[in-house]
Amino acid sequence: MSHAAEPTTLTPREQLMKALGPGILMAGAAIGGSHLVSSTQAGARYGWSLLGLLLLVNLFKYPFFLYGERYTAATGETILHGFRRMGLAYLLAFFGLNLVNAFLNIAGVAMITASLSLNFGVQALGIPLAELTLIVAAVCAAIIIVGHYRMLDKIAKLVILLLAVSTFAAVFAAAVDPVAPVEGFVGEDPWNLAALGFIILFMGWMPAPIDVAVWPSLWMPARQRETGYRATMSQAMVDFHLGYIVTVVLAVFFLALGALVIHGSGREISMSSATFASQLVDLYTASIGPWAYWIIAVAAFTAMFSTTLTCVDGWPRSLATCTLLIRGGTEDIHRLRAVHYVWILLSVAVTYVITKFYLHGLGQMLQVAMVISFLTSPVFAYINYKAIRAPWVDAAYRPGPVLHVLSWAGMAFFVGFTGLFLWWFLFMRGG
Repeated sequence: MSHAAEPTTLTPREQLMKALGPGILMAGAAIGGSHLVSSTQAGARYGWSLLGLLLLVNLFKYPFFLYGERYTAATGETILHGFRRMGLAYLLAFFGLNLVNAFLNIAGVAMITASLSLNFGVQALGIPLAELTLIVAAVCAAIIIVGHYRMLDKIAKLVILLLAVSTFAAVFAAAVDPVAPVEGFVGEDPWNLAALGFIILFMGWMPAPIDVAVWPSLWMPARQRETGYRATMSQAMVDFHLGYIVTVVLAVFFLALGALVIHGSGREISMSSATFASQLVDLYTASIGPWAYWIIAVAAFTAMFSTTLTCVDGWPRSLATCTLLIRGGTEDIHRLRAVHYVWILLSVAVTYVITKFYLHGLGQMLQVAMVISFLTSPVFAYINYKAIRAPWVDAAYRPGPVLHVLSWAGMAFFVGFTGLFLWWFLFMRGG
């Protein structure tokens, strides 16, 4: 397929506005657990020590996220179609690992969202956390099924803007008047084996699991159907980089909040659902002032709700596309939509089962989800890299020397840390 856009009478600005969406939606998916939880915890526990690692992980994951949107802009088909053309084994490998990530991660972000709802007095209703998580996931499912891509796109863009403004204000206020360390405070050293478990958790969702990289590739056709306009390569790259840059900047902001407001204060971030919800809002109000409590509570909840909404669409959409590709094709949009809805409903049901019967606490849930996300990174990274280098991709859009080096460095990084973590988990964890 040609990568050129269809003829249009739209101005360049109007064309770009129609193209913007998939990359920003990916940012909406990323700016959730990895930022509100992992980045804030990293700053709170280790101050600024993990800033370099945060930037390094985002750099190493960058090419694999880039390839998803670039592949579709170059070929006109989703990158999952590329996996199928490479061979059924690649698609099946993606599908199997994606299946595990999907259920665990949807449950994780839905549970964080449910926890944040406690800031609004929801606990007075006496609803257990598992049932509250189910309600959050079910509401997201209903919005997607009723509102389709259009509703998802509008909510995500609004929430990212709201969160970016409120977080910048909080960081600015905290930088002007940072917390004074308590007497005798000695910071923790993250560069030892004892901290390895946290390091892996931190990297697993930073900025998001690598299988999320296929989502913009799937949202691009949905955006095209919505607007009637197909993005050019340059427009798709603007969309991607805008979303990715916002994601990285906000990750730094959240780490800064933890470092400026909690690190050295003698306080710790609890992963008890009710305590975490109140602490997160207190983190902002300690910087901005008590008057901002409700603004921040709404912003934090809305940000996580948007993440959950995006995840409830993205993972089932990728599973639905895989299902039809395995069976022979995805050309019938009505059939694809029907299978997508089935996977959405199944994801909601499994989310409830996981939170009700297996992983009850917020901390336990996030640990499992984040570790699995990181351990599967090398496979997803390699498949994405192989797809963008396929012979049917125009040579002009395959990775150049810099991206080649960065891709292999990233895969080596993931494999190295995966091996180190498995060694630590099997032989050193109990020591």
